[in-house]
Amino acid sequence: MTEFQPSADEIGLLQSLCARGPDADGLRDLYARVVWSHLTEPGDGVAGLLIAGLGAREALVAAAHGGAGSPSGIEPKQLQEARKRWMPRLSRDAVRGSLEVAARTGLHLLAPDDAGWPAKLGDLDLHAPHVLWVRGDAAAPSSTRPSVALIGARAATSYGEHVAIDLAAELSASGIIVVSGAAYGIDGAAHRATLAAGGTTIALLAGGVDRPYPAGHADLIERISAAGAVIGEVPPGSAPTKWRFLQRNRLIAALADVTVVVEAGWRSGSLNTAGHAAALGRPLGAVPGPVTSAASAGSHRLLREFGATCITTADDVRELLGATPASVDTARADADRPRTDDTTRVRDALSMRAWRISDDVARRSGMASAEVEAVLGLLMLGGEVEQSLLGWRRLQTVGR
Repeated sequence: MTEFQPSADEIGLLQSLCARGPDADGLRDLYARVVWSHLTEPGDGVAGLLIAGLGAREALVAAAHGGAGSPSGIEPKQLQEARKRWMPRLSRDAVRGSLEVAARTGLHLLAPDDAGWPAKLGDLDLHAPHVLWVRGDAAAPSSTRPSVALIGARAATSYGEHVAIDLAAELSASGIIVVSGAAYGIDGAAHRATLAAGGTTIALLAGGVDRPYPAGHADLIERISAAGAVIGEVPPGSAPTKWRFLQRNRLIAALADVTVVVEAGWRSGSLNTAGHAAALGRPLGAVPGPVTSAASAGSHRLLREFGATCITTADDVRELLGATPASVDTARADADRPRTDDTTRVRDALSMRAWRISDDVARRSGMASAEVEAVLGLLMLGGEVEQSLLGWRRLQTVGR
């Protein structure tokens, strides 16, 4: 691969994966970027600097030959150390194998000079991905519609999943794209609610998009690809690793106009995504949870220490997006309108005089205890109920 020139067969594979015409130079540059996606781990700033200074093809030559003509800003020792990481991965067979898998599984390939490349990734600068491998709608990542990342803990509580479902359903119903990571817990709840509402959702994976991860979400990931897009920056067949998960988070933050942490523990990986969003200057929101819940400790930390906006409704998220929230009068009218849903059942099972434990409320409402606790958490956020050691009690509210 010393010349880094694609064969005629590889040119054909590239053309089947992208929307480009027979531009030979463009296809050779795309091929070089595919090679780089094999050589580097996501977010490699040395490779980004080399490519920015020389272009993908010349950067490969410089890397292969020890940096002759490398751009300023890269110290010789820095490049030498980087080559030790890159060169053992240089394999034409691996590159060709990825292209064949991508063609066989119907993937799309995007590069920064493609019309469908999401411009928001430019904010990642030298740490932007070399290419994107897309399963589903290749136009979804570059859509001009507003997008929101709804993220949170894998070990989510029923309260956290309930909030994620409510936010995702309402936001997607108003045309907002929901971005997340297809993980268990909050991510999965957000994706499923968006699909149920007939909306568009995008999932960012840490491994190859041909290998659904987690495996238990294989069906969900397939449904996401049919109604939106599943995206990865590492080649097909690549395994997810801890580093790749952390770097995947920067893509979630960059692709979304707003990031909302729905529920996160003190050490949740969602805080890493929130950090990327803050570094990129993206608006950041967090949903408060019960003060006694360790599952919300990270969310409370974002609110207290990092200036995250408190999110309790979809209108709060729309406000972060810059949309005009519903008028107060309309919101009150909607709140006053009777609802025959789980919230109404829990309200009816509560008393304004007597304290009732959640199990008693569950029995009276005919619901499961976990479902009742999730609804009680939302009602407490809305100022409709209070909690004490004796249980739960409704508060007197105007118009109810």
